[in-house]
Amino acid sequence: MPAQLIDGNLLSQQLRAEVGKRAAALTAQGKQPGLVVILVGENPASQVYVRNKVKACEAHGLYSALEKYDADLSEEDLLARIDALNRNPKIHGILVQLPLPPHIDAHKVIEEIDADKDVDGFHVSNAGLLMTGQPLFRPCTPYGVMKMLESIDYPVRGANAVIVGASNIVGKPQAMLLLQAGATVTICNSKTRDLGAHTRNADILVVATGKRNIVTADMVKPGAVVIDVGMNRDDEGKLCGDVDFANVKQVAGYISPVPGGVGPMTITMLLVNTIEAAERS
Repeated sequence: MPAQLIDGNLLSQQLRAEVGKRAAALTAQGKQPGLVVILVGENPASQVYVRNKVKACEAHGLYSALEKYDADLSEEDLLARIDALNRNPKIHGILVQLPLPPHIDAHKVIEEIDADKDVDGFHVSNAGLLMTGQPLFRPCTPYGVMKMLESIDYPVRGANAVIVGASNIVGKPQAMLLLQAGATVTICNSKTRDLGAHTRNADILVVATGKRNIVTADMVKPGAVVIDVGMNRDDEGKLCGDVDFANVKQVAGYISPVPGGVGPMTITMLLVNTIEAAERS
């Protein structure tokens, strides 16, 4: 029997309705939640992504501004702009879209953002709070994955969770959130020997590598929950994930599609983080 789909679009709609109510309540108190998204350069994928973020904010009662800069913007000028936004009480969230041009130190830029406005959850202070089990902001994609597991009422406590991909954006924070939920967690990376030996043991399999079809049906435990965080293009130019979806869905118990799975959830959790920042300010 084919796997049940975890519909990120539908779940996002439900969560965004709640975001709209919270935003309206704050606005009625004279404190409309505000997010500024900064884009440096002309990366086409980033342009689409930030447009979607701004559109989602505006549709649910948040103030949002997109600031676009040429790729030759100096690091000094970018840091100065972030400093000004840190001091603006009407802005509750600041997001700098990655990747940045090579002459700009992304780590320095992230650290310049006030930790209380770091709605991406990447600041070293917020990473440390997540590590110690007391997160201020949960990074948006891993946070969205946890909401997807909640939506199917999956018993995470005691489950074997395997994450393929060890990035600071997805893999590592995802491991922390699953650990906090009581799972036994394995993180695999590009150096992992015999990847399938690990993935076949997973009750929950989260794949975030950016490599198409890195996980095939023979690598999946029957009945497992498979969350595909990847975003790639197939030979016909259509969006696809890291998982061989057509074949894996015949083995898994639940699976998230690409598109329409984790993508909309990532943007939704950005809205949630911005609301939380405004409520705390």
